[in-house]
Amino acid sequence: MERLLQWAWLIAQKSVRSLGRAEIEAYVAFCQNPPRSWTGIKKAPRFLDKGGTRVPNSDWRPFVATVAKAAHGRGQRPQLEDYALSPKALAGIFAITGSFYQFLIQEGYTEVNPLLMIRQKSRYFQRIQGKGKIRRLSELQWHYVIETAEIMAQESPQHERTLFIMTALYALYLRISELAASTRWIPKMGDFYCDADGLWWFVTVGKGNKERQITVSDTMLAALRRYRRFLDLPALPSPRDQHPLIPKRLGKGPITSTSQIRVIVQDCFDRAKARLEADGFQDEAEALSEATVHWLRHTGISEDVKHRPREHVRDDAGHSSSAITDQYIDIELRARHASGRGKRVKPA
Repeated sequence: MERLLQWAWLIAQKSVRSLGRAEIEAYVAFCQNPPRSWTGIKKAPRFLDKGGTRVPNSDWRPFVATVAKAAHGRGQRPQLEDYALSPKALAGIFAITGSFYQFLIQEGYTEVNPLLMIRQKSRYFQRIQGKGKIRRLSELQWHYVIETAEIMAQESPQHERTLFIMTALYALYLRISELAASTRWIPKMGDFYCDADGLWWFVTVGKGNKERQITVSDTMLAALRRYRRFLDLPALPSPRDQHPLIPKRLGKGPITSTSQIRVIVQDCFDRAKARLEADGFQDEAEALSEATVHWLRHTGISEDVKHRPREHVRDDAGHSSSAITDQYIDIELRARHASGRGKRVKPA
């Protein structure tokens, strides 16, 4: 909301109470093409801590230009003219601004939500027919990634942690925030548990601070045993096992930074990419340059939904509805392509 407040005060020179439809449309246009003085080329914190005092950071900008991950890997750096407001970011502006005005109405500060006056919001958004594309690894890419993690662990025992992280992200559909310790959740070994039927589960707290119970496959259980052997722990954890799930390599305690996990995963991606290139799979290697940690969750879900009941995958993934899980089913797309692939322009 800070961008709207600054725009209202500095550009429109009006109170947010007096903004109407025309002003909100002007604000959206401003966000789509902000002046260079409002745009940066790197993400920077809004404030800095100096001697216990929070002071404004002169490097902070309301808008940030970025380049694709693969381009960044090739040495390309963002330029101010590269700034572009993505459809997702534009949708966020509408959602956040609308919620802000609903709050102001509830507090009695204003009586009108100017977002509701924009009758043709559809002109701001592209409509996508069918399901959106799920960003995930191909079967070949995942084969190289997990094999690379295994090779790394064989060459250096410290990478047993890398292998376990890659396996857990894929096999348990974990988000990166569910591996790193935080104020709301500290993943520990005791979160793996065996029920009265002898079935193994993993408990985590995910998006929306919701706890969920995840099926632990035999392969995941074997990976846990291997990882615990490396940590010099008993083969399987007890409910009282308080050892951190992902400990720091140096020092004590769990990893608390998602950035550190990203570095570990990216190192594995980079080595897998080099192996793909060496084996002649240039296109697959180039596509892997765009992969992020979250792709491992998407990949695990996409593979499992092919042969598991979608309701089971939905609950393990923590999806709020089956409609979200359905986005990972691409069997219909394959069938549609197969039926149209042989279409001719000239009669046979």
